[in-house]
Amino acid sequence: MHVLSSRVLLRPTDPDRSRAFYGERLGLAVHREFGTGPERGTVYFLGGGFLELSGRSDSASGASPDVRLWLQVEDVAAAHGELAAGGVEIVRPPVREPWGLIEMWIADPDGTPIVLVEIPADHPLRYRPGI
Repeated sequence: MHVLSSRVLLRPTDPDRSRAFYGERLGLAVHREFGTGPERGTVYFLGGGFLELSGRSDSASGASPDVRLWLQVEDVAAAHGELAAGGVEIVRPPVREPWGLIEMWIADPDGTPIVLVEIPADHPLRYRPGI
């Protein structure tokens, strides 16, 4: 199997609010839009994949407890400053985890957890001595 692209599909409870969060507050670039009206689909670039917001969730609670977004960024401290200045609620500030990654947690308007991750230059995910 050779995967050519990947996409995460979210059905937000309030599509306009979610578009404002992902597009304006997080600054994700729009790949494409489809349909019309407030429930139109919007697909954002996510580095090597895409995030699609389309339709509307009927769930009063919003986010599925099984969905998490993991977004790798170059500099978590810089992302923290930008997002806080832009009014994004920081659920947990940047912390170097015992496994060596630097992680910060935020959530989208429906409560979907989003982990922003910085992989330090000396971490095994980026550096493998002897290879």
